[in-house]
Amino acid sequence: MFSKLNVFQLAHAMATHAGKRQAVISANVANADTPGYMAKDLVSFRQLVESAEAGRPDTMVASRTRHLNGQSSSLLSATEATTSSQLSSGENSVSLETEMLKAAEAKREHDRALAIYKSSLNILRTSLGRS
Repeated sequence: MFSKLNVFQLAHAMATHAGKRQAVISANVANADTPGYMAKDLVSFRQLVESAEAGRPDTMVASRTRHLNGQSSSLLSATEATTSSQLSSGENSVSLETEMLKAAEAKREHDRALAIYKSSLNILRTSLGRS
């Protein structure tokens, strides 16, 4: 009955995406002084979910590595998108202010994922008669 609850998988994917985004942002900050470095960011979680839903209306998805058939789940595999801007020699595209705003946004996304997970867990516990 409760063997596969999608809300927990979604909360896990959301938290994983926020963690990966935080890692990309920290790499941008670490390379703020590197000449020619292009700032990177991840595709938003909303875009990942929408593209996953649009791309597979009735196809099987391999949610575990031991599954033989099906496509890999695209919710956990976020692709990096670089910012496109014209750079002159010796410059880079990292703005520390923008990266700090992105870091705060990634933290909010991670906190939201944890709140969804905790709320769903409380609902599940209540439905089982436990507090």
